Amino acid sequence: MIRLFIRTSLAATLLLAASALAQQVPPGTTGPIPAAIVSAKTVFVSNGGSDSGLFPSPFSGDQDRPYNQFYKALSKYGHYQLVSDPSQADLVLELRLLAPYGPSNPNKAQGASDPEPQFRLEIYDRRTHYVLWTLTQSIQWAILQKTHDRNFDDALNELVSAFESLGQAQPAPAAASGTTP
Repeated sequence: MIRLFIRTSLAATLLLAASALAQQVPPGTTGPIPAAIVSAKTVFVSNGGSDSGLFPSPFSGDQDRPYNQFYKALSKYGHYQLVSDPSQADLVLELRLLAPYGPSNPNKAQGASDPEPQFRLEIYDRRTHYVLWTLTQSIQWAILQKTHDRNFDDALNELVSAFESLGQAQPAPAAASGTTP
């Protein structure tokens, strides 16, 4: 019995170590973060809306809850100046709460969609109107409404953290001009 415990513990430790190593990304292998995201000082937050059927159940509040909470979290962060007119912003952030359709037993290995509600944050360059980046964050399913609400808050906080991390990344290197000094 003790040998089985030791073997199981050793196998679990090795599996966790291998998983941690697999998640580390070697320097220089990630794609570039657009310089417009890293250098942005002002942002406009756009309310992209919420799909129907999500308020007041399973989530409390109304369809503006995602926008209001996201806006409040960004204003607390303080890295960006929030502006009320998109023409004054470096970036336009469009936040949506989606309720995607999907099978009751999703199998992502076979291409099935994820039926859990999710936040989608699209980051636009205000000047060019191009999407620079998109972040999504699923909201875990729950039975009780208070757990739904907690999962909603947790997912929104994770989305804000992901956006904040993106804004603190190193900008993409400038493109080579083709001439040598």
